[in-house]
Amino acid sequence: MRTATLRRDTSETKIAVTVNLDGTGQYRIHTGVGFFDHMLEQLSRHSLIDMDVACDGDLHIDQHHTVEDTALALGSAIAQALADKRGIRRYGDALSPMDETLTRVALDISGRPWLVWKTAFTQTRLGEMDTELFQHFFHSFAQTAGITLHIETLYGDNNHHIAESAFKGVARALRQAVEIDPRKADAIPSTKGTL
Repeated sequence: MRTATLRRDTSETKIAVTVNLDGTGQYRIHTGVGFFDHMLEQLSRHSLIDMDVACDGDLHIDQHHTVEDTALALGSAIAQALADKRGIRRYGDALSPMDETLTRVALDISGRPWLVWKTAFTQTRLGEMDTELFQHFFHSFAQTAGITLHIETLYGDNNHHIAESAFKGVARALRQAVEIDPRKADAIPSTKGTL
């Protein structure tokens, strides 16, 4: 099983994360930020990556450290579970419709972290979550997971739908990319021989 468990404790957050790349999308998520929990649940369910995420953060200040550190821990756990990335498909993409919204996601588990973010919100908060933190989440996640990640909302009006279509799109692209390719299950998917 391709699994990882890690803890990340700082003076700002205490986080425990467990992932199973070969799961069924089961999750237990608690960060103290309701809308963020909802988005992480979508990420788990639609990627089929089982996730246990618990964060005790300094929410009396704001949500920044909780969202950032959760992203860093989750990305690190996925990278750890991928190990040398032998046999993975490596690339994934998805068009993610949600009612009036359509988001396009493409990613490469390349070991070269990068985020291209072409998504905007017309309100500053969803529930109690600051919408500016969505970009920061994906940037931090891409950094520690070691992925090149492109997220572009092609159109949409409802801010909830825009956020959710991005998370579901990333989930579906990630599901493709981490799957084992039965035609090359013993090979590193790079001409360099390493990722």
